Amino acid sequence: MAKALFGSVVTPVELRVAEENAVLRAKVRRLEQELAELRVQRDAAIARELLSMAGDAAEPALA
Repeated sequence: MAKALFGSVVTPVELRVAEENAVLRAKVRRLEQELAELRVQRDAAIARELLSMAGDAAEPALA
């Protein structure tokens, strides 16, 4: 019985590691979201640049 009770007790070190892990996972999620937003912005800038280079001579692509 004592082993079962002792096994359910979490040490402070384990709690700290779990908290750090949660913080790092949240940071990774924020960075991944920021990266996705930056990629969208980059793609839009590239598209604008390509359209400005093509000027009035741009023809629609055929499907």
